[in-house]
Amino acid sequence: MAEFVAAIPQYRANTVETTRMAIAARGLLREKAERHGFEFDCENRGILHIFADKAEFDHAAEVNTLLAKGGLERRAVAPEEIRQIEPALSGAFYCGYHTESDFTGDIHRYTTGLATSIERGGAVLRFGTDVEAIAIDGNGVRLTWSRNNESQIEVFDAIVVCAGVESRNIATQLGDRVNVYPVKGYSITVRLDDEESQRAAPWISLLDDAAKVVTSRLGKDRFRIAGTAEFNGHNLDIRDDRVRPLVKWCERFFPGVSTEHAIPWAGLRPMMPNMMPKVGPGRRPRVFYNTGHGHLGWTLSAVTAEMISDQIAGAMPVRTAA
Repeated sequence: MAEFVAAIPQYRANTVETTRMAIAARGLLREKAERHGFEFDCENRGILHIFADKAEFDHAAEVNTLLAKGGLERRAVAPEEIRQIEPALSGAFYCGYHTESDFTGDIHRYTTGLATSIERGGAVLRFGTDVEAIAIDGNGVRLTWSRNNESQIEVFDAIVVCAGVESRNIATQLGDRVNVYPVKGYSITVRLDDEESQRAAPWISLLDDAAKVVTSRLGKDRFRIAGTAEFNGHNLDIRDDRVRPLVKWCERFFPGVSTEHAIPWAGLRPMMPNMMPKVGPGRRPRVFYNTGHGHLGWTLSAVTAEMISDQIAGAMPVRTAA
């Protein structure tokens, strides 16, 4: 928390840089999905920020100057245009911002589609494994991992640590300090099981700054609402007092949507004190990091993958056939 407070003066510069990275990642995410040939419930409808009063909107206007420096174009919209953009939305609003270039999708469908494609290309993916030990010498990185009580040792030219909230512990073993902290976020996925709910749910992504809520429509029959940030260590308990406001938010702004089947979820976001991802080499050769993306994991993933790939290519010797 002390490092978080100390990083506050970097807020403006970090916001601009994050915006630039997100815009670059947006194009790469689409390009990779097209190249690998999978669908992920992509909705190219933009994102609509809604504000209930003038104070909220004025603050958003200040933030907008930073986003504009990063290259993001979004325009202010009046209450009547908000309803034109998303007719399903109920309630009174002072103003809003519409980012037409944004899109949403299903991260699970995206990652499984990408995994299937790269496996076909020769990648070996091992899920459900525990990393037990890491040793580095002149010949490579010796990794001991286990699955179903069976251990195995493999040697690699290099490793990239992108282990979420466990990145800190792994980095410690490698002589690095990566100050990742788990920040718990919650979401509900509302099942749109009837035609009335499907018609009453929004298709555009919404962001309510006051409630700290963001939404995505995932195909015809799912509506996801996410929000909150909880500092509670590695605890993964799903608290009703965190989930209930998300349900109430849905019922307030989309009264025609049935919340009878709202599936709660909680996950730990790997947050760095300055809210910027850790992308780059470690202190020891053959070690690289691509972690600490916080709540912008998927948003920034495609561009940080390119960044770390370029760094690895520049640092590692190229093998040539004899």
